[in-house]
Amino acid sequence: MNLWQNFVRPTSIPEAILALTSSTGPAIPLAGGTDLLLDLEQGRHPPVQTVVDLSTVPELQVLELRDEYLFIGAALPLNRVARHPLTTAHAQALVEACDLVGGPQVRNVATLGGNVAHALPAADGTIALLALDAEAEIASRSGQRRLPFGELFLGPGKSALKHGEELLVGFYIRRRDGARAASCFNRIMRPQGVALPILNLAVWLERKGEELKDVHIAVGPGAATPFRAHAAEAALRNRALDESVVAFSLKALLGEIKFRSSARRASADYRRHLVSSLFRDTLAAAWQRAQ
Repeated sequence: MNLWQNFVRPTSIPEAILALTSSTGPAIPLAGGTDLLLDLEQGRHPPVQTVVDLSTVPELQVLELRDEYLFIGAALPLNRVARHPLTTAHAQALVEACDLVGGPQVRNVATLGGNVAHALPAADGTIALLALDAEAEIASRSGQRRLPFGELFLGPGKSALKHGEELLVGFYIRRRDGARAASCFNRIMRPQGVALPILNLAVWLERKGEELKDVHIAVGPGAATPFRAHAAEAALRNRALDESVVAFSLKALLGEIKFRSSARRASADYRRHLVSSLFRDTLAAAWQRAQ
């Protein structure tokens, strides 16, 4: 059985956009394909006419510094993201997240853009990028634009990308460059290789002496879309990081988060129980790194 009629291998972003928008039937982009090909083969994805292979577009495989940002191309495999010295220097939480997706064979093929485009509330790369306050670059026939990372998501499995019209190009993360800033990602999971975590959490913070100057906290799955804990962040910002402040922030986190029960992973109550230690451990690790 043919899973598609046309397989296109563009060599530039404009060519890829043209292939998507000029198809006479449904068209989809293919990056690593670790999820998409299985979904097509097992009938979990609507039939498609044209598959556009993004692995031949050099602009989507770039990882480099651009002005005050680190840019990571959407079609870069997760292992290459995790092993690059620039990611280690500027986005340690993303290194740790990419290292936990699937197994080694999956990480050699699966891409950061694919992890994000699935729009799952607890995707590891997505939670790390959200805590890092990333921006996404989107391409369409009218050109390329950047938007705040959180605006990519509409609901579980629902991306704001216009299907068949827009393409995820990559992600911008602000550089550290000597600032006392650091990040950390942690996850509670079943055996390695299981697709989704019971709970994951990422923290980015910046220190000013013994005060926490700024902080971003992302938790998955904490809502219908990838979740930023803004109330918990406000409880920590511009405070000395002592036990009373951490406890107050954790209380704020539990007040704003909306855990759900999953028959295959965990109940909402179990996640509320687990998040306390996960939050404390991840915050403490990022705080120590920022020295």
